[in-house]
Amino acid sequence: MASEFFVSSDVTFGKNAAKELPRILKEFKAKNVMVVYDAGVKMAGIAEKVLAEVEKADVKVTVFDGVIPNPTNEVVEEAAEIAQRENIDVFVAVGGGSSIDLTKAVNILMTNPGPIGQYGGIGLVKESVLPLIAIPTTAGTSSEITNVVALTDTKAVCKYVIIDNKIVADKVIADPEFTKTMPAGVTAATGMDAITHAVESYISNMSTALTEYHSIKALQIFHEYLPKAVANGSDMEAREKMMLGCLIAGFGFSNANLGLVHGIAHTLSAHFHLAHGVANATVLPYVMEYNADSCPEKMVNLAKAIDLPVSGDLAKDKYLLSKELLKMTKTVGIKTLSELGVEEKDFEMIAEDVLKEPVLGFNPKQGVTKEDVISILKKAL
Repeated sequence: MASEFFVSSDVTFGKNAAKELPRILKEFKAKNVMVVYDAGVKMAGIAEKVLAEVEKADVKVTVFDGVIPNPTNEVVEEAAEIAQRENIDVFVAVGGGSSIDLTKAVNILMTNPGPIGQYGGIGLVKESVLPLIAIPTTAGTSSEITNVVALTDTKAVCKYVIIDNKIVADKVIADPEFTKTMPAGVTAATGMDAITHAVESYISNMSTALTEYHSIKALQIFHEYLPKAVANGSDMEAREKMMLGCLIAGFGFSNANLGLVHGIAHTLSAHFHLAHGVANATVLPYVMEYNADSCPEKMVNLAKAIDLPVSGDLAKDKYLLSKELLKMTKTVGIKTLSELGVEEKDFEMIAEDVLKEPVLGFNPKQGVTKEDVISILKKAL
């Protein structure tokens, strides 16, 4: 059966990659540029370096530095109003998934009418968007090369996604040096997010030979280098490998989609304001345990890929991956749900919202019930 594999972004990868910004802006014939980032990027000194390069292109620069974790519809609308007023013609998004996702969303509203919430779903963006340059400063979300935006609807108290090939960044500038200032906790959370992308896309019921190749290669990289990057943030080999792995994983999951881990994580983030990577990591091992019966051979393939001791007994080996992922979350310091302030009394409400998540349609094990979700949450507590 034929399958589509969509790849769009032009990637510049490596040390001092940001020095290509003036050339790229001139190629786009930019006049009014909006640079988007959050307080952390500013504090790390990265924003200053990027702005210095943007100014070399002799353009008018507008800064939006009001990015928040799990960006909301309201913040998107606020930034879009500024961008429209300033006649922005090119965007530069600097940061992790929140900064890049927010910029993608703002870009939608430059050529499509608001409100932003109406584009939640797949392929609902009608008009092409403006040029966007993404400069990741974390190694986790892969937002810089995916066709996905994740936003929070504060009125409905839910996290939703916009999926559309029109919104992919035109250019990616990936400099591992920009991830060097990430604290160990952020490195761990974003890294576990990346592992979730690799694993969920590999077992997705939408996976293909092309997506599986990217997913499994990314997992191999993350398994080896995430603990090293967490233990020593100055290990530039580990930083470079993690950033490379995120690009590879992004090519896989933006085509294969994700599953139940993300369904639970979206709900946890919406209700408890957990960082997306942390929310994924808390339940990842237990969802993989839950899914093992539906795709045992794939679970064993993933275990073999990271050199786990496979015995040949499928009934046992299908759980090797989930056990290793639990070990990894502990190694890199991911907290449990109870440590993050989530209580068992919240589980029924969480489970009811999880069942509304569209990503469940891509999960290998179908027919997820409220009781299934509550069982997973209890293990993660």
